Amino acid sequence: MAEYISWSPIRRLMKHNGAVIVARDAVNELVDWMSQSAETITKSALKLTKHAKRKKITKNDILMAIKYFK
Repeated sequence: MAEYISWSPIRRLMKHNGAVIVARDAVNELVDWMSQSAETITKSALKLTKHAKRKKITKNDILMAIKYFK
């Protein structure tokens, strides 16, 4: 699977939240999880969009998909 989420911004986010030392494989694992979650949510939102006979995924489609994803 192609990487769409960059490592550096995620590492900066972790550092900003107090993680001073983080292993590279830990960041890679988080990036993988985020990519998979984004893919799952996008697929769910697309189903909702198609059900509503629209072509554009809206904010509400994403929010509804996230709600069902949890």
